[in-house]
Amino acid sequence: RVLSMDAVQKADSGHPGLPMGCAEIGALLWSSVLNYNPKNPNWVNRDRFILSAGHGSMLLYSVLHLTGYDLSLEDIKQFRQLHSKTPGHPESLDTPGVETTTGPLGQGLGNAIGMALGMKVLAARFNTDKHKIIDNKIYCLVGDGCIMEGVTSEVSSLAGHLKLDNIIVIYDANHVSLDGPLSESCSENTKMRYQAYGWEVFEVDGNNLDALNIVINEARQKQDRPRLIIAHTVIGKGSPNKAGSHKVHGAPLGPEEVKAAKISLGVPEEPFFIPQTVKDFFKKKLTQDISKEDEWKKLFEAWAKANPDKFKEFETMEHLRLPSDLEEKLQAVQIASPIAGRKASQDCLNMLADILPQLIGGSADLSGSDMTMLKKFPIISAGNYNGRNIKFGVREFGMATMATGLAQTCMFTPFIGTFLTFSDYMRNAIRLACLMKSHVVYQFTHDSIFLGEDGPTHQPIEHYAALRAIPNLHVIRPGDANEVKMSWVAALRYQGPTALLLSRQNL
Repeated sequence: RVLSMDAVQKADSGHPGLPMGCAEIGALLWSSVLNYNPKNPNWVNRDRFILSAGHGSMLLYSVLHLTGYDLSLEDIKQFRQLHSKTPGHPESLDTPGVETTTGPLGQGLGNAIGMALGMKVLAARFNTDKHKIIDNKIYCLVGDGCIMEGVTSEVSSLAGHLKLDNIIVIYDANHVSLDGPLSESCSENTKMRYQAYGWEVFEVDGNNLDALNIVINEARQKQDRPRLIIAHTVIGKGSPNKAGSHKVHGAPLGPEEVKAAKISLGVPEEPFFIPQTVKDFFKKKLTQDISKEDEWKKLFEAWAKANPDKFKEFETMEHLRLPSDLEEKLQAVQIASPIAGRKASQDCLNMLADILPQLIGGSADLSGSDMTMLKKFPIISAGNYNGRNIKFGVREFGMATMATGLAQTCMFTPFIGTFLTFSDYMRNAIRLACLMKSHVVYQFTHDSIFLGEDGPTHQPIEHYAALRAIPNLHVIRPGDANEVKMSWVAALRYQGPTALLLSRQNL
C-alpha cells in the first residue's frame, strides 16, 4: 500500500485505488502461492500472473520489486516517467516479470486464457506418466471494468467450453468504477454468469488474508475447469477519507491524505518505506524460488533423457526454430494456377504444419471459408488438447487476444483467420500485439471488390489503410500463389505480427 500510494503521489498521476484495495491479494499470491524464479523470469513452467486491470500497475511493480525481480526502488520512484521501467500501464517489453501489456480492459484475461490453453497443449504434447514437466497455473486479476468489457464474455465462454483447469481468475469486486459507483451502470449477477459459462465460482472477503488463503488454496486443488474467485475489496483501503470512493480510482491521494493513511496504517511517514522484516522475508524466499526451478531442471533432464524425440521437438518450439531451407521448401509446394489467395495459403499452411511443430491456429467459425484448417491434425476440445486446430467460434476479438496469449508462451507461432472486413472486431487486440511485437499471423480472406454479392457489410474498403496504419504490423497483400508462399516466409521470419490479405477469387 505504501509503495503504491507514494509512487502515485510522486508522479502526481496514476491509480492508487486498485493497488491499495488488492494489497492482500498481491501479498498472498507472491509470498506463498505462485511458483516463479525472479532470476529467470522466462522459466517455462513458472506460474504466470496477469494484471488485466492494468491501471493498477503499482500493485504489480510493488511485488516485482519486493520479490527480487530486476526492478529497483529507484525504478519504483520513476513510476509513469518517460522511458522508465515502470510505465503507467504494464508493458511486457519494458519490465522483467510483466507477462503481457495491459491497459485496455478485458484483454489481459484473453491473453491469460490463451496462455492457459497453450500450456494445456504443451502438457498434452510433452508430459509422460513418469515426468510431468508442464503443470503450472495461470492467475489473472480482473476488475469491474474488465468484467464489463465484451471481450471477457467471449474468452470466458470459450475457456468454460474447453474446461481449462489451469486458470484461476481473481475478480477485484470493489463495486466502484472510474465514473462513480458500479451500481450506476451495472447490476448483473456475475457469479451466475460465470457459472453459466461452466466455471466454478468462489466468493471471499478480498481484504481478509486468512479467508483469502483458504479460498485460493481450495481453488488450486483438484481443479477440473476454470475457476473464478470473486474477491470483495475496498478500493483505496487504508485511505481514511477516500477509501471506498471513486475519488481514489484514478488520482493521487494528495499529500495530506497520504500522511493520514500512513498514520492510519501505523507506518512511518518516510516515503517508500519498506519494513526490514519484509526485506528479510523475501530475501530468504528468493533462495526457495531459485531452488524450485533447480528442482524442475532435474525433472526436465530426466524427461529429456527418457524421451529424446520429444526433447528435440521441445527445443525446436522453445527457440521457435525455422528450417534453413524454409524458402526452398515453400517454393517446392505444387500449387495449380489460377487459384484464390486463401486456397494457396491453405496449401502453404498444411505443408508448414509438417515441418513447424510450433505452428497452431484456428478460425472464428470460418475455417472452411478462410482456409485455416490443418487437415492432418485434430481439433482441440475439452479433455483432448493434442490437436493443433482451435475452433474459436464467432469470437473475433477474443480469438485475437488468445492468439497473443498463445504467442506469449514463447513456444508457439499462432495463426488465426477471419474475413478481412471483420478485422475491425480485432483491431485493438492487434494493436496491443504490435506493441508487444507478438509473433502472430492473421489470415484475413475475402479481400476483393468482387465481394459485391454479399453487400457492403462484407466488402473491405477502408480496412487496408486501417491495418497499415498500425505501427509494427506487417501487412502483405499477395497477388498470386508465388507471392503467397513468400508472404509466409516473410511472416515467419518477422519478429512481430503480420496480416496476410487474401482473395476469395482466383488470381
